[in-house]
Amino acid sequence: MVLAVGAAGAGYWVLAGVVLAAVVAVLVSRLPSLGTGQLDRYTGGVARLAQLVVFAIVFGAYVVPSQSSYAAGALVVLVVAADFAGLRLPAVLVRWLTVVLLVAAAVLVVLCAVVPPVVTFDGVGAPNVPAVVVAALVVLPFLLPSKGERLRAVTLAVVAVLVTVVALVQLGPIRLGLAETSFRDLLYAADAGQLQPLLTVVAVLATVPAALTTFTDARERFAPSGGLPSVAGGVVAAAAAAFAPVYAVLLVAGLATVVELVLRTRLRRYGDVHE
Repeated sequence: MVLAVGAAGAGYWVLAGVVLAAVVAVLVSRLPSLGTGQLDRYTGGVARLAQLVVFAIVFGAYVVPSQSSYAAGALVVLVVAADFAGLRLPAVLVRWLTVVLLVAAAVLVVLCAVVPPVVTFDGVGAPNVPAVVVAALVVLPFLLPSKGERLRAVTLAVVAVLVTVVALVQLGPIRLGLAETSFRDLLYAADAGQLQPLLTVVAVLATVPAALTTFTDARERFAPSGGLPSVAGGVVAAAAAAFAPVYAVLLVAGLATVVELVLRTRLRRYGDVHE
């Protein structure tokens, strides 16, 4: 879905946007975490709430396509309830989920690489620079690892670039840009439609745990004391998941992430000055 938004504006040049986002994600992986000031907490909270909404929208589109909006809103409500109930994912489970998702991405890349594409290559054309920047903006929030995880940043960057390449080769930018569930179309294009049920399972594994950990992080940054502000954030996120267009949510996530990186860079420079 993120690639679809990027490809809709940038065409084949969405790959340049993904590469740009990947490079930025790797370069900033060693920046310090956000501070505890109000601007830092609000920025971190907004960025993560927007990411939560994207995860919920993707969940609804892939898992309950007939009622995707309701499913997306319901997922946010369940995540908020689980967080307030104290549910936390063990670190070992998160690591194993990451491995499973990386294996799934590798399988997808291999399938697309061995099957000749049906789409005819029409030429790249001149780059639409603003569209490339927007593509990088909407991809960036989902490539940033936690502080200091350079290896994870590199891994996510490589996977994102490879998946973008095979998606463009198999579907072309027009079909990719029009596909709300582009990975379903990608499996059909790779002559692997029988793996659709497995894709649904992968979508659940990719979105539900990420939604829970993302909301927990958002609550801790936006409203560390809990209570009404965090409930309000959950309500807004649920409403956005059910009714907001994914393009708008991705822009909010991207812009908030850029502001967060500026704040983190400021903290890095402040620390260097005082050493």
